[in-house]
Amino acid sequence: MTALPTGLVTGTYTVDPTHTSASFTVRHAGISKVRGTLAVVSGSLVVGESIEDSSVSAEIDAASVSTGNPDRDAHLTSADFWDAEKNPVWSFSSTSVAADGDDFAVTGDLTINGVTRSVVLLTEFAGIATDPFGNSRAGFEASTEISRKDFDLTWNAALETGGVLVGDKVKIELDISAIKA
Repeated sequence: MTALPTGLVTGTYTVDPTHTSASFTVRHAGISKVRGTLAVVSGSLVVGESIEDSSVSAEIDAASVSTGNPDRDAHLTSADFWDAEKNPVWSFSSTSVAADGDDFAVTGDLTINGVTRSVVLLTEFAGIATDPFGNSRAGFEASTEISRKDFDLTWNAALETGGVLVGDKVKIELDISAIKA
């Protein structure tokens, strides 16, 4: 059993949506990257006596995508991509948490577009702070890379020069602030 990082104490922490973000990066036309964000609407972290006894869950609003281009955002939420009307929530629920040096490997079920796959979030504990309102906050940064195809996100367009418009690999990054209950 792996000890908790310095400052992190057992208990339930509720994700603060106003101080938490989810972002993604994907190749566009093979030569540049498109970046976007999605709203994390809820989540919790249950910190056990050891890292292995801990768990994480979260929900993301699929319609909240923002890439800086309203037309692209509308296309992403359409049936061509993740059909936010039919699949309004993306979710993550951990199945295990393990120490990885000073960091954690949080394995869990990620559901996007109604499809669930196991992913590993490489997670770093950013520390503990007390905010001006007396709340004890824990901070984490997490990342993973998924294949769009694994989640049935297969829409694409062939380019005249070869290749496709949208890359398959998507990098996902999370910045999490959670308040101890």
